[in-house]
Amino acid sequence: MTTNIIGTRIKALREERKLSQDDLARLFGFKDRQTVSAIETGERRVSAEELLIAVDKLGKPLDYFTDPFLLVGEGRFSWRQTDVGPQRLTAYENSAGRWIAAFRGIAPQVGRATPLLRRSLGLTRRFEDAMEAGERFAVEFKLGDVPATRLIDVMERELGILVLMVDAFQGISGAACRLPELDVVLINRHEVEGRRHFDLGHELFHILTWDVMPPEHSEESRETGGNRVEQLANNFASAVLMPVPVLDRFGDWSDLCESKLAARLNTVADELQVTASALKWRLIALDRLKPAIARTVSDAALRNNGRRAPAAGTPPLLFSKPFMEVIARAVDEGRVSARRAAGLLDVTIDDLAELFAAHGVEPPFDL
Repeated sequence: MTTNIIGTRIKALREERKLSQDDLARLFGFKDRQTVSAIETGERRVSAEELLIAVDKLGKPLDYFTDPFLLVGEGRFSWRQTDVGPQRLTAYENSAGRWIAAFRGIAPQVGRATPLLRRSLGLTRRFEDAMEAGERFAVEFKLGDVPATRLIDVMERELGILVLMVDAFQGISGAACRLPELDVVLINRHEVEGRRHFDLGHELFHILTWDVMPPEHSEESRETGGNRVEQLANNFASAVLMPVPVLDRFGDWSDLCESKLAARLNTVADELQVTASALKWRLIALDRLKPAIARTVSDAALRNNGRRAPAAGTPPLLFSKPFMEVIARAVDEGRVSARRAAGLLDVTIDDLAELFAAHGVEPPFDL
């Protein structure tokens, strides 16, 4: 975890308020902006008196500057959302930041080190490159006949990405978060199964390409369209979930009439645990389905993979087993109280105990 929490948060607040370093120097009574620069970069510590000045002059509580379980000025998010206003998105981002900061701060204390190296994709902005990278990913990580079923495990165990299933506002489907020492993917666990898997692949692309093509902070969730980077992410996700060798099992698609084509798209999509719409666009991209033929199938015929309503099913458990293992160990070792842990996760103590049990995690002694 960064050792310069206070300096990082002073900088974040200064930039949020659109203040210059000279402005902040005058506020603190420093002779020049170099002192502010040294504080923000961690070259100079903030004294107790200066911290009280920050609380008074910047109008934030002491915890804002010192609480390790906040994510202020450190994490960069990219959200997939539809019609979620900026204020609601910011409020939810603050909540998500607490979960991520809790893991980031606690994991090293209980012996779970963050990955030493990060994987990355060096891609051009050609759609063909993104699709080829997705194909190679599915092969090299042995995702098998139904790649969707293995994707989370590979992201967690092979790539060291923290994947959290979360309760989110309607309209938020997923997010990627980049920290200096940690990558995180958030998925709305109440989305339909195929959408969850597509969002996983989409956010994985952002994690792997963040440095060379950083994503927008907020982008409308869709399987086609969007800006160039979002389109590349969609192509990558489609190839990961529906690689050519997997699609080869289902033969030719070109000679089916409208009703049979819709039925087959829905059936194969169910088998691959994707949406029928994503499958249709993947086949078009591979020239296995001509656009003119694809247009004969209405969106309504593919909605919910041909069902009147989303398929009934239990959503994935909240958060993840690796996440809950870290929280349980921290409580058991006395590094954080059960009450504090429950507060960080926005659940009651009873809910926390049930979460441990549901994930098969041995509960801490005091629960």
